[in-house]
Amino acid sequence: MRRAGHAEWTKLRTDAANVWLLLGVIALTVAVGAGVTSTARCDAAGCGGDPARLCLTGVMAGQVAVAVVAVLMVGNEYGTGMMRTTLTAVPRRLTVLSAKAAVLTAVTLVAATVSVLGSLLIGRLAGPGRGFTAAHGYPALSLTDGPTLRAAVGSILYLVLIGLLSLGLALAVRSPGTAIGVVLALLFVLPILAQVIADPDWQRRVQQIAPMTAGLAVQTTAGVGTLPIGPWQGLGVLALWAVAALTAGGRLLGSRDA
Repeated sequence: MRRAGHAEWTKLRTDAANVWLLLGVIALTVAVGAGVTSTARCDAAGCGGDPARLCLTGVMAGQVAVAVVAVLMVGNEYGTGMMRTTLTAVPRRLTVLSAKAAVLTAVTLVAATVSVLGSLLIGRLAGPGRGFTAAHGYPALSLTDGPTLRAAVGSILYLVLIGLLSLGLALAVRSPGTAIGVVLALLFVLPILAQVIADPDWQRRVQQIAPMTAGLAVQTTAGVGTLPIGPWQGLGVLALWAVAALTAGGRLLGSRDA
């Protein structure tokens, strides 16, 4: 496992595209969060804003880069025939899957942590100028605050789970273009579908099972009781999607030739 993990790390870091994509995770997450924070306003007490979630809005953009990194870890190998070499060097398919998942988790954790902390710092600095002040009921963002800490940790875990979900789907379909399309459809089509459903009960059910909608509930720090699913329960739904994708991808990896 140690040698397989070292091999996966070498393949990841020696591809310049992966380095730029991981930097893109940070840049997209922080830039979008800063943009949303700079345009929001809270002009009076009880304005109904959620400053923590606002500054973490960029996670929705950053997840796309995470998904691409995960898909390319598999898709590039199938496209170039490198997967045959990988499976010849490491015949145990479960070891290959575990090594890829471990390396992806490690690099995503680093990129996600920098992204989330940077976004919260910008929110802490810019929020008071946009009306999110203690006088309006919004003290400065701090990780010592339980809901803010949950939003931060949950956002980091969210990006990691998106990566693992994408890795599993890439192993299942093997084509990088198809895999990216499936991941983006899974993330963005279900929330759109929920908005066009007229029946509120069915709309709530779709929101509860949609990986992005359910997973991002963990960012909410205000009005939690109005969510279709609780913050940690929603992240659990995303975790189930990731486990299902990795299980399917692992089984297909073990049953098919490279």
